[in-house]
Amino acid sequence: MRLHCRMITAFLVLLMLTTAMAQEKKSKKMRAPRMGDPLRMTEIKMKNVDGRELSIAEVAGEKGTLIIFSCNSCPWVIAWEDRIVALGNTYQNKGFGVMVINPNDPRVNAEDSYEVMQKRSEERGFAFPYVVDATSDVARAYGATRTPEVFLFDQDGRLVYHGVIDDNAKDPKKIEAHYLRDAMEALIGGKKIPVKETKSLGCTIKFRAEL
Repeated sequence: MRLHCRMITAFLVLLMLTTAMAQEKKSKKMRAPRMGDPLRMTEIKMKNVDGRELSIAEVAGEKGTLIIFSCNSCPWVIAWEDRIVALGNTYQNKGFGVMVINPNDPRVNAEDSYEVMQKRSEERGFAFPYVVDATSDVARAYGATRTPEVFLFDQDGRLVYHGVIDDNAKDPKKIEAHYLRDAMEALIGGKKIPVKETKSLGCTIKFRAEL
């Protein structure tokens, strides 16, 4: 009996490792985002924390559309979260569509469950949609690999900024470059985006297995 249990355990461990390796290999093959890329998967419905099914097309704004791939558990997300909330809430009232998307598999980390998303959204005061990418396919389509990872699109739905929120996740008092804020202000003013791309910093996305 013990030998049988050990064999089953070994098989399950091997299956998990094989799946993880396959996901990592596939994520590496995803094309990296490029300036000018269009909004993707715009009609796909994703479950918001309020229970509604929303698509990117439904939240797209007149000035532009901000998409952030995020989660509940990543320390980088937590470090930037106050700024994500402040920027999202502020610029949603300035003509931007804002959507934060969680592509992580909650079976990897229970903190990334829908229920925790609802709790976090309420506690942190999200005034914008926080939705579940139930297959991780939206994240794959955008070439996202990290949480948090920012994609800012202009009024024509073209990618104009990709990367991080700003240049100091750990200490907001020492920020020297407000990349995302400056890009959104540039769109509002009809000016050139000062910095179009920065290196994404964060936790790797825990992709759900592809069907």
